[in-house]
Amino acid sequence: MSKTALKRKSWLKKKNRTKKSLGVLGQYPRLVVFKSNKHIYLQLVDDVKNITIFSSSSKDKGFNSKECKSKTDLSTAVGHNIAEKMSKNKIQKAVFDRNGYLYHGRVKALAEAIREKGINL
Repeated sequence: MSKTALKRKSWLKKKNRTKKSLGVLGQYPRLVVFKSNKHIYLQLVDDVKNITIFSSSSKDKGFNSKECKSKTDLSTAVGHNIAEKMSKNKIQKAVFDRNGYLYHGRVKALAEAIREKGINL
C-alpha cells in the first residue's frame, strides 16, 4: 500500500471516529465541514431523511471572497453566511461535525462565527 493510501485510510478512520462521538445524530441536523487548501465548504445534512438541507462555501456565486484577507477571514464569512441561512429557516440548533479536522484555525473561526449569530452548536 502506498504512503498516500495509508494517509487516506488513517484520515477516514479519524473522520468516522469523530462522527461516532457526536452522539445525537438524527435529533438535530449535522453541520459538516470540508476544507481544501484554498476553499472551505459547509453542508447542513439531515441524517434521518439523508438529504442536504442547504450548503455554503467560499466558491458560491454570490460570495465575495476578495474582501477577505486570509483564509481564516474567508471561513468567518462563510460561517456568517450559513448562520443567516439557518436563522431564515428557523434552525437554531445543529451538531457540528468537524470531519476529522482539528478544532483550530479555520474550523474554529467557522464555528465561532456561527455561534456569534445565535446558532447553538
